[in-house]
Amino acid sequence: MGAAVAEADLPALYCPLESAVHRHVRQVDARAVQWIRESGMCASEHEEAWVVATHSTDFYARFAPVADDDRLLATSLWVYWGFAFDDARCDNGPLSSRPAQFNALAGLVQRAAESPSAVDGGERFIRPLQDIVGRFRSFGTPAQVRRFTDAHRAWLSGVCWQIGNQAADRMPDLDEYLAMRLLASGGEPTFAMLELATGLEVPDAELRRPVVRALTEMAIMVAALDNDRHSLRKEMSRGHADQNIYSVLMRHQQLSLPEAVEAATCVRDRIMTRFLQVHDRVGPRAGTELRSYLQGLCHGIRGNAEWGLRVPRYLSLGHVPDAMDEAPLDWADAPADSRCAPLPTAPTLAWWWDDDVL
Repeated sequence: MGAAVAEADLPALYCPLESAVHRHVRQVDARAVQWIRESGMCASEHEEAWVVATHSTDFYARFAPVADDDRLLATSLWVYWGFAFDDARCDNGPLSSRPAQFNALAGLVQRAAESPSAVDGGERFIRPLQDIVGRFRSFGTPAQVRRFTDAHRAWLSGVCWQIGNQAADRMPDLDEYLAMRLLASGGEPTFAMLELATGLEVPDAELRRPVVRALTEMAIMVAALDNDRHSLRKEMSRGHADQNIYSVLMRHQQLSLPEAVEAATCVRDRIMTRFLQVHDRVGPRAGTELRSYLQGLCHGIRGNAEWGLRVPRYLSLGHVPDAMDEAPLDWADAPADSRCAPLPTAPTLAWWWDDDVL
């Protein structure tokens, strides 16, 4: 499988969205790296090197290019924290196939995000998380902070689902995988931080509209599938790719790897096409706060793609992370699948195509 993955032809991404990045990304990242070194969340210099190599400020500077520096710093710190926690406790750590133990940890971590007085119990990731959420409370509204902590809980619930599958050596079908990936990818808290980064609070009635929720879920899904693509070679070369869209398609639809790559690209591009269609109808009629949020969804899709195509987290196959790849990026001119119809094998997502969503 490793040799096949090394030779897999991964097509260019279709992403006709505007590229943007915060102008102070380097200065803010220097502050973030200093925080990482002082936070105590990394167990070794090797772990710290890989956390720093996620370039999480570059990541979130593309989601929120207009944030002020302190808000960009705080949101970037959570991304750094999330990657560190994911690597040490979710994907590859000792709890990655022990759902009962991970569930207990997830409960402690979630309570720490919600309660500044919660004790750490010796868990090295809790105090840094409390510091980050404390920063959110210092400049965010209660509604914005609550939306983030609710999204944080959704993410941890998805990871619990994923780890349960891993422990049972169970490969979900495509529909279940996509539903799980909406949560486990971390997109919920990542996009919930848009309001914290910009300072603009979307009225609750607007944020809860089905069309806004559909756009949020589609943005999460496109980014999650892009990350499956970005990490394919590295995960399979290390034997970690037991659950991604390619392994799901290969197992349940009996596809070869090249066929799975083609099918996954079609799934992703059909969702991307629907996102663009719905966004173009909703955006022009949106008020200031909602328009900012929707622009953040667009920035997030594009920024995640740009970051993922360059970051050592996905590209470096050695023991030590390489430098960030600065080579020009190629993009597809058209979607691999532009049909305006629901995915027949993913009924849990079909409502995104309902006429009443618009």
